[in-house]
Amino acid sequence: MTSGVSIVVVAAVVERDGCFLLTLRPRGTHLEGLWEFPGGKCEPGETHADALVREMREELDVDIRVGGLVHAVSHAYPERTVALHFYACALLGDPAPMLGQQMRWVPRHELAALPFPDADADLITRLVAGA
Repeated sequence: MTSGVSIVVVAAVVERDGCFLLTLRPRGTHLEGLWEFPGGKCEPGETHADALVREMREELDVDIRVGGLVHAVSHAYPERTVALHFYACALLGDPAPMLGQQMRWVPRHELAALPFPDADADLITRLVAGA
C-alpha cells in the first residue's frame, strides 16, 4: 500500500554510438544503488522539458535538447507513486557528474544486466529489443 504521495519525474534517454547515458542513484536517496536515466522531479508549474533541462544542468553540468516522449509509466512503490516520463534527448556538450554520482555509457545489449528501478522495466525491455 502506498502512502498517497505522488510525484512527477522526467528522465533523459540519451543514446550515443549505440550506448545509453546512465547514472547511479546515490546512497541515501530513494532507490539508492540502482542505475537510472538521468533526470528528476518536476517542480510545481514546471514543464517536463524545463525540468529536464534544469536537472541535467544540476546533475551533469550539461545542456540538452529535449525531443519526443519515448515512454511514460506510473508505478507505485511502497513509499510513493511515481509518474515517470522518458524523453529522447541530445546532449549539447559533455556530461560531468556534479553530485558525486557514478555515470557511464552502457551498450544497448548490456542494459538488461544492470539493476534499474522497477518503473524502468518496460522501457529497458523495449530498448534492449531495439525499439
